[in-house]
Amino acid sequence: MPRPLLRHTLAVLLAIVILAACSQPALPTPSAAADTPSPTASQTASSPLANSAENIVILSLEEDGYAHLFAYDPAGGALTRLTNGDWDDITPAPSPDGTKLAFASNRLGHWDLFLLDLASGELTQLTDTPEYDAAPSWSPDGSFLAYETYREDNLEIVIGPAADPANGAIPLTHSPAADHSPAWAPGGRQIAFISNGEVILADLDRPGDDRFQNLSNTPLASESHPVWSPDGTRLAWAAQSQNIGRSGIYLWEAGRQFPARWIGDGSLPAWNAGGDRLITIVPAPNTNFIITYALDGNILQPLTPFPYQVGSLVWLDAPLPAPLPAMFAQAAQFTPAPLWAAFGNPIGEGAAGRWSLVDLPDVQAPYPQLHDLADEAFNALRQRLQWEAGWDALASLENAFIPLTSDLDPGFSEDWLYTGRAFAINSLMTNAGWMVAVREDFGAQTYWRLYIRAQAQDGTLGIPLHDPPWDLHARYNLDPQTYEQGGAYAEVPPGYWVDVTALAAQYGWERVPALPNWRTYYRGARFTEFVLTGGLDWHTAMLQLYPPEVLVTPTRLLPPTLTPTRTPTNTPTPTNTRTPRPPTPTRTPTPTRTPSQTPEPSSTPVTVVP
Repeated sequence: MPRPLLRHTLAVLLAIVILAACSQPALPTPSAAADTPSPTASQTASSPLANSAENIVILSLEEDGYAHLFAYDPAGGALTRLTNGDWDDITPAPSPDGTKLAFASNRLGHWDLFLLDLASGELTQLTDTPEYDAAPSWSPDGSFLAYETYREDNLEIVIGPAADPANGAIPLTHSPAADHSPAWAPGGRQIAFISNGEVILADLDRPGDDRFQNLSNTPLASESHPVWSPDGTRLAWAAQSQNIGRSGIYLWEAGRQFPARWIGDGSLPAWNAGGDRLITIVPAPNTNFIITYALDGNILQPLTPFPYQVGSLVWLDAPLPAPLPAMFAQAAQFTPAPLWAAFGNPIGEGAAGRWSLVDLPDVQAPYPQLHDLADEAFNALRQRLQWEAGWDALASLENAFIPLTSDLDPGFSEDWLYTGRAFAINSLMTNAGWMVAVREDFGAQTYWRLYIRAQAQDGTLGIPLHDPPWDLHARYNLDPQTYEQGGAYAEVPPGYWVDVTALAAQYGWERVPALPNWRTYYRGARFTEFVLTGGLDWHTAMLQLYPPEVLVTPTRLLPPTLTPTRTPTNTPTPTNTRTPRPPTPTRTPTPTRTPSQTPEPSSTPVTVVP
């Protein structure tokens, strides 16, 4: 079958599977079970900030599947929750005087801008639109807000009055590229933002497209989160580089004809009030760290474990009021309950320490089973993802448990699928446009951030995609450079998406790295696989299912076949030889008669009598 027809057929079949998943009876909204253990100290909790704490950092942290605002003291390490509820609060931005926070929230069903008064805790809604509004940035005088909004299936940047941003908002951008993350310069006449992974500087004193300048110009890197120094002389941003250059925090000096220079590792830069240091999150594959740099790259605060998923952070040049307003004090006392709890017991009767496999209900997979200590985490994640995306994306899996007698592809001999503690989402959803993967490199290892398309595209589910995804199929376009790098950046797709990787992490599921040869071996990317290690290594996890002698057997045991004996192969049938006969006597040939001479024709004509 020709490749285009095959891909079309697969896409149609996948669409049928997706529609079937969408038509299944709705699962109940996730809630804490009656027998769920009580919250423990390991859960995200608040500790009060010291009254003398200055230069507080405001973060948006993800916990129990939601993002909320926290205040963090870099000196003492205290973390205080400012908001809580069954919604998300993201992209905080302090006002120029440090007394208010503008941020985005979907607490009322759609993504709108809100204003939080830090002295009183009073909350004011700034926008009320069905479109996504987020990432506000204040003008230096506090009169206007620049923010990102989703219009005509694309992210754009608009500018509006701070008291009512959507009223008469003026568009700053109008292009097919995804434009987001505005940062208003302290001088007031420039706005930096991200457009399809590039840092763009807009000069407000110049009309038309001539006002835009590409500051990064890195086709093999993806930039994000630009932020100005307090004096407006420097611009910092984060970059995720592929093959060329370094990933981390870059610093660009305004007015100088030099490229941005690398400061250190990190993904979310924020300036202190003095403009002489940067605090940032240093991401790891399945955790995070926090660190502070001087402008020359020297480390001022050692790398500190920060095991929370951070969406954004800003450095606030003011302490929080003491005592805290009632709204903050109430939020600070909240500790979320665990999202799931494992239930099960080892198998007895001679198999002490061994565990069984549990069937996954209504899941399509070659072997729809998981470890008895992992099925609760999967079912809880499946329910939550269906609620967040509007359809049952985990109803069809590429793999769950794989028996030891089944051979996977080369390089997968110690894959976590053998342990019953992993699953792989159906990768065919990428062909149908229902799933994309964003590439993230950590040192020499490549990981992926997976997004699922929300069923409802009205702003009530998901969030617009900001980072350009990685197109693994681009390696087949006959371009040698694209083939060697394992694909290429794709255009940011339209629509609202759900971050499966971030959500899965809340339920204990970690992503796995791609194999070293993934650039030339498509299946080696492993971009759809998640694992619940439970703190175990692969060998220990295998011993929970199999006896030790199975793992040390040099020759893999194969399952029995229907024919106990070897079936002979067909060989050509030899041709029959002729049996020789006894010699017969030689017959003397009889002499042949010499023919008579042929008469010559007569020249006399013959008369024919009638």
